[in-house]
Amino acid sequence: MINKKVNSVQEALQGIEDNMTIMLGGFGLCGIPENSIAELVQKGTTNLTCISNNAGVDDFGLGLLLQKRQIKKMISSYVGENAEFERQMLSGELDVELTPQGTLAEKCRAAQAGIPAFFTPAGYGTEVAEGKEVREFNGKMHIMELAYKADFAIVKAWKGDEAGNLIFKGTARNFNAPMAGAAKITIAEVEELVPVGSLDPNQIHIPGIMVQRIFKGEKFEKRIEQRTTRKRE
Repeated sequence: MINKKVNSVQEALQGIEDNMTIMLGGFGLCGIPENSIAELVQKGTTNLTCISNNAGVDDFGLGLLLQKRQIKKMISSYVGENAEFERQMLSGELDVELTPQGTLAEKCRAAQAGIPAFFTPAGYGTEVAEGKEVREFNGKMHIMELAYKADFAIVKAWKGDEAGNLIFKGTARNFNAPMAGAAKITIAEVEELVPVGSLDPNQIHIPGIMVQRIFKGEKFEKRIEQRTTRKRE
């Protein structure tokens, strides 16, 4: 019987060291691996290169690692909700690689599929294209993007089994799905961990072959990044 379950977040994150490149799933504060990020803060791992759609907020998500100066480079798409990120970027303390959102997703998916590079029109004619190969396809210019190379991918799922099969809930599917299997080692943090055979195969989003370690998170805050309301009429 395949069993990829580990008993704690500490065991799950074994092998993550300074200067590594880590993918972290989530979109805003939706579907982020909260327990794993908190453990990285506790471990004090430094000089990390983090690949994530955005960098959390000042006091939550990747913002916690930024507060402790544990990230040396951030590869992201949108970072507008984090004042500390902005300060470090503008001061030159943090190396930042801004990437179009669709390109970031495809660079993850390409790594997951074993595709070394692909061409996309996104970013052509901008500073995103600087130093990259350019080719024309069907009368439109494209730039070549390389798939990411990461040491670890840490994803968060709603439910998983001990063989590593994952089910995401709602919009938490986001970047978690293309990041699973896109690094040398994928760690899955789940809200509910069940025995093998408990999940309906038709409901599984990511097969266990993409996951090396899986553990049940202790708690999830599930913060709302922005709440907009109106006065009751």
